[in-house]
Amino acid sequence: MGYTKTAILMAAMTALFVGIGYLLGGSGGLVIAFVVALAMNAFTWWNSDKMVLRMHNAQPVAPNDRMGLHAMVTELARNANLPMPAVYLIDTPQPNAFATGRNPSHAAVAVTSGLLQTLDRDQVAAVVAHELAHIKNHDTAIMTVTATFAGAISMLANFALFFGGSRERLGIIGTIAMMFLAPVAAALVQMAISRSREYEADRIGAEICGNPMWLASALEQIQKGAARIDNPAAERNPAMAHMFIINPLHAHSRDKLFSTHPATENRVAALRAMVGTTPAQTVPASRIPLVRRNRKSGPWT
Repeated sequence: MGYTKTAILMAAMTALFVGIGYLLGGSGGLVIAFVVALAMNAFTWWNSDKMVLRMHNAQPVAPNDRMGLHAMVTELARNANLPMPAVYLIDTPQPNAFATGRNPSHAAVAVTSGLLQTLDRDQVAAVVAHELAHIKNHDTAIMTVTATFAGAISMLANFALFFGGSRERLGIIGTIAMMFLAPVAAALVQMAISRSREYEADRIGAEICGNPMWLASALEQIQKGAARIDNPAAERNPAMAHMFIINPLHAHSRDKLFSTHPATENRVAALRAMVGTTPAQTVPASRIPLVRRNRKSGPWT
């Protein structure tokens, strides 16, 4: 049902984009919008990992890193029967993480320095497992494409007043209404896609790491940190906020209607309900090395 819902919502996003093209330029605008939608999907799908990692100034983590992060991801990827993703570190004090990439063979997992400073080894393993679940579910490309569509729909809507055809078809009041309602509709669809995928990633992530409570406690810790610590790169690129394990935005007031994530307490409750039903993992996270960085130490190497 999760994939069916996602497919329906993606179709709705595409239809909204093409529909706005028709309202702006008639049948010609519809064709142009459809072609642009296909081009956007192709470009974003192919370049999603590079785009997002560059936005957050993520730096690659070497296989022999002193933190043991790469080794942890390696073991968990083996548990998940996934190809080894690239591993990146984002130097920001806010605890958070995300995954990106067009498919499991071209994927990356990025964690923040704040995550490694705040969480213990088992919690970090659970967060990595959650991100690997997104990769396993092919969520990473879907979420990047929806963010691109949401931005493009907002851009088209803002151009409405400059197109005479739209004023003739809708009138000035209808055109102004479209300018406001189209971005709202796009945002709602984007959030619905993100929320539907987070619950599934939580469930599969708990199976990968072998203990739902590790992820439940990690989500609670990350929520506390994200609520009080700024993430400037995320604030500059709010359309990508839904890719993080916990919403990184808090510096600006935002309506809960447009929240990119389900309520953390609901996610934690669902994970607690899994206790006793999760199959044992191949390699316990307690055996996976991870050296936590001292807050006063120098830059990551």
